[in-house]
Amino acid sequence: MTATTSKATSALPNFYEGIQYFGEALPEFETYGATPAIESGKEAIANPEEPAAVYQTLLAADALRYLTLQITGSKASGHPGGFASQAEAYAALVMLGYKNIITEVGHHAPGFYSAMFLDRSLEDMGIYTVQQLRDRFREKHGLLGHLSGYIPGILAPAGPLGQGQHFAMAAALLHKDKLFPFTVGDGGLGEPYVMSSMAHFHTAYPGVTNFLPVLVWNGYSQEHHSMVSIKTNKQMMAYWHGNGFEEVVLVDAKDFDDKDQAGDYVDSTAFSFAQRLAFTQAVLLGIDEAARSALSGKLTVFIIKQLKGAGVHARGAKSHNLYPKDTLDAPHIVNALKERALPLEAWQVVRTNCERAGGGPAAKTVVTEFEYPLPDLGELPLEEYAVGGDPKVSTTAMGRLVAKVGQIDENFLVTNADGNEASGIGNINQALKIIHPTTDKLYNQAPGGQVYEPLSEDACAGLAAALSLMGARSLWCSYESFAINGLPIWQTVTQAMAELRRPTPSTITLFTAGALEQGRNGWTHQRPEIEAYFAAMMRNGNVFPLFPPDANSIQVCYDWALTTKNKGIVITASKSPLPIRTTFNMTRHGLQDGAVVLQEVAGDKQVVFAVIGDMTLIPVFEAAAFLETEGIGVKIVSVINPRRLYRPHDTSWDTCAELDGGFIDDQKFAELFAGDALIGVTGGAAAMLEPVMLRSTSKRDTFAWRRGETTASAGELMAFNGLTAEALTKRAIELVH
Repeated sequence: MTATTSKATSALPNFYEGIQYFGEALPEFETYGATPAIESGKEAIANPEEPAAVYQTLLAADALRYLTLQITGSKASGHPGGFASQAEAYAALVMLGYKNIITEVGHHAPGFYSAMFLDRSLEDMGIYTVQQLRDRFREKHGLLGHLSGYIPGILAPAGPLGQGQHFAMAAALLHKDKLFPFTVGDGGLGEPYVMSSMAHFHTAYPGVTNFLPVLVWNGYSQEHHSMVSIKTNKQMMAYWHGNGFEEVVLVDAKDFDDKDQAGDYVDSTAFSFAQRLAFTQAVLLGIDEAARSALSGKLTVFIIKQLKGAGVHARGAKSHNLYPKDTLDAPHIVNALKERALPLEAWQVVRTNCERAGGGPAAKTVVTEFEYPLPDLGELPLEEYAVGGDPKVSTTAMGRLVAKVGQIDENFLVTNADGNEASGIGNINQALKIIHPTTDKLYNQAPGGQVYEPLSEDACAGLAAALSLMGARSLWCSYESFAINGLPIWQTVTQAMAELRRPTPSTITLFTAGALEQGRNGWTHQRPEIEAYFAAMMRNGNVFPLFPPDANSIQVCYDWALTTKNKGIVITASKSPLPIRTTFNMTRHGLQDGAVVLQEVAGDKQVVFAVIGDMTLIPVFEAAAFLETEGIGVKIVSVINPRRLYRPHDTSWDTCAELDGGFIDDQKFAELFAGDALIGVTGGAAAMLEPVMLRSTSKRDTFAWRRGETTASAGELMAFNGLTAEALTKRAIELVH
């Protein structure tokens, strides 16, 4: 195919403006390409075996390749190679009317943007022409380098590998009549979570198979051969069968190669035009077969095997990324664009097909463009315990409310890798049941349960966060020590929620079994450093770590969390019986003001203790009692919602989709924390106290977690970390004298 340079772009319709090269007439275009294969008023091609449908699927694949390379070349930056190797598969999905497409591969972003442009989804963000597509690629308020919820028509974010399947499975669970394909790279297949999470999901939900992995098997990862590149086709199929997939549909480009390309991975764009059509037909038929299989109740995977970089500027891992030298003026980029160039009339038919497919632009049709309907929870049955009464287990008090939410909302899901029983929330299991194929009353398990318990924090965080992103309610429960293994996807979702174009329930977590409760287990179970992770995320503006000091407070915190939208809310509490120190109203004020005063005793000098956590209050109250005998005034302040204690300009709250600009002013801060000395106390990372220390002008110090050790009690572990009444008293006296 030869190409000509576009000179008079001003005379072209807006859509074409910015396309640098247009090809000459294609073979048999008048026969198979002149009339869109997706008829007006239809959502898909009528028959995947029709020559016109195959022909136009190939045109769509080349249009995607061309745009992907041109927009990345416009910035000499971005990732064209991986998407290019599966362009026929993506084009086939669209031509068959499937647009709820997700990806595990953030590097496929420019290809997805090209698809959203072709079906006119990007018009919602003011992108009407190819030139505008080029201009706004990898720019602020434009098309960021990896996928995000900010982009119209894009269902889910994509960044770290091993995440996309969670989004597809969550969507499939909520929309059982729709297909949710997701592309997964053979590099990403090396992540341990992908297959294990799908295997557990399928065991829990054997009837939910309407998610379709599309394995992009191109032989290469980011900078080298992929670890599965040495597998034979037979071995690869056996691998998927061995992981529970009933149907494995594999299309290998090498079977159609008429150019004698070397190696197991070949480039279909180098074939003769007839063989390109033959390969495209095999992909179209294979995708159709796989989609029907997935929608009929069979766990199915589609595998496209084609060399990475097929049809773009380079092949193999060298096609993965563009560098400063890879500009649109560079000869190798120019040549690649000319090879993929389509004539004007081909662009128009591709555009029409893409717009009609699936019933309209993805931005108007995919499930994430609509708010998911939720049942009204009404007033939850909070139970207020008497202050100073018998100690209560906070997590158990919250568990009773969680159970009620699940009984009202059948789509509500609780996830936990370590077991709810061990976290004092066995009442959740009793009420909602652990999802398991084996019914067993002793262990509260049954096939139709609402408690999802894979032994993987990634799988727990992934499905819970994905459900929230898709519009449903969920709760991820974890031991504080191990939650770090699930945080990457939770962070991805929370960041995406900050920029979504629709409200969705906040993603809520409950982290229990904190370091101070895990003395005998030793340092392997003592990792409160995770709180530094959330302390950093607070500055995002939509992340709210909550630290209820007792069983009354945790109920109010959870009740509030359920009313919020597009936030990441982390509730951290102990599973030990602890004193009741607050009323419901005190916590309601604490959620609004960030903190609440638990005790105040006057004296000649006043020491203020700003305390994060529940067990940490024990040595603080002991220290306060001693200081009172010395005539020193003490105020104990429980920091419940530290995000409120920042100043507005400290966070990016005003960039979030669902704004929350609640911060206390200087006067209220002074009412809470002003004194002759301020001591911040936490059993976790000192970073969580930053909002207090940043604003205080008092003499001040911090007592915080240092490191773990094996101990017989929480008190002994606190002593190992310097968190004792004696140490607090000594430092308080030093600060006020």
